[in-house]
Amino acid sequence: MKTLTDLKVELMKNPAFVREYEALDPEHQIARAVIALRLQQGLSQAALAKRAGTVQASVSRVERAEVSPSLGLVKRLADALDAKVEVRLVSKGSGTN
Repeated sequence: MKTLTDLKVELMKNPAFVREYEALDPEHQIARAVIALRLQQGLSQAALAKRAGTVQASVSRVERAEVSPSLGLVKRLADALDAKVEVRLVSKGSGTN
């Protein structure tokens, strides 16, 4: 039986898969950060949503990386989590995420 790691290694050999995988990276970075901060603070999605002036479903979509959230929503979530937003643009050839 293949593990998830084995499957990822196999899929990453496909250039089309790699392009799509990398295209989702910003959404996944936001999702991981929101989840980590929310759990560190012991907040439910509903509690975070209330603090951020949105609804629980929006927090859920962000955490599942189902959407490309607006910068405004990201800033409201960051404020609600007592965090700040940092945005960087780097050359694609730099190998830095």
